[in-house]
Amino acid sequence: MKQASKIIRQHILSLLADGQFHSGEVIAQQVGLSRTAVAGHISQLAEWGLDVFKVKGKGYRLNRRFELLNTEAIKKHLPNPRLSVVEVESVVPSTNTELKKRIVNARHNMADGDVLIAEIQTAGRGRHGRPWLAPAGGSLTLSMYWSFPDGYQSMAGLSLLVGIAVCEALKEFGIDDAQLKWPNDVYLQGKKLAGILIEVEGQIGATAHCVIGIGLNICVPDNQYDVGQPHSDLASFLGQLPDRNAVAAAVIGSLWELLPKFTQRGFEPFVPVWQALDLYADKTIVLQMGEKRFSGIDRGIDVSGALLVETADGISRFHGGEVSLRGG
Repeated sequence: MKQASKIIRQHILSLLADGQFHSGEVIAQQVGLSRTAVAGHISQLAEWGLDVFKVKGKGYRLNRRFELLNTEAIKKHLPNPRLSVVEVESVVPSTNTELKKRIVNARHNMADGDVLIAEIQTAGRGRHGRPWLAPAGGSLTLSMYWSFPDGYQSMAGLSLLVGIAVCEALKEFGIDDAQLKWPNDVYLQGKKLAGILIEVEGQIGATAHCVIGIGLNICVPDNQYDVGQPHSDLASFLGQLPDRNAVAAAVIGSLWELLPKFTQRGFEPFVPVWQALDLYADKTIVLQMGEKRFSGIDRGIDVSGALLVETADGISRFHGGEVSLRGG
């Protein structure tokens, strides 16, 4: 998307975020375009998931107001806002994809803990290339950069560690009963609340440049959105819409706190923490691995983050990326 169009759509988004009517004529005057051009930009925002409706004689309005994500507002909630770069973009295809481009591009000097957050993702991704639905104003989609000088082997258990960090962040909002589904989903009241996508750039034997992607449902009512499986959101659980900037800061702060410990000591110290949050602990589960299906009892994880499954033949270990998991 051209920079000029990006700025215009960001301006229109900031106007509509108050949930009030704005006439096409007034918007056109503010952005210096014709009403027809404005209608085209708003149509594009609607295609990206912004719920805009038009009433003749009144103009354009969102179905509900929402607070825009804002770098300075996020930093106000952070314990050490100067620690890393926190950047908010109005529209990107995928925060993970954008950070991966920056890793490869030598012009961007990435530092551990740098964060990119998107108001709108047009091509968000989950595991195995599945799309990740992130309605504008109703979700938190962020990616964080972190490097592992000792390479890929020092990252074992990273997605599980990130799940712990998200659960710790949710405690700041009175949510103490979030759970984790191996290897990278956060659940609330038995339904999916957040997903984690870890992607890595780098050569074997060299520093692993890692992108930690998190998609968290803030206000995604299940009667309005079908994400392909039962899902939950923070607004439904809390009974009110939480401050997305505060939620973003809590997640970022939690990652900043736990990732240095993980880098130094590995996942082993976190094993009992993760097991206490295990959604399927000691329950029968079914694992799909390619064409094969396995059934057994979830017996937790080992120090590498591998899932331990008890079958008639004993304990088997399964590693991230190989299996999907559902309660049996």
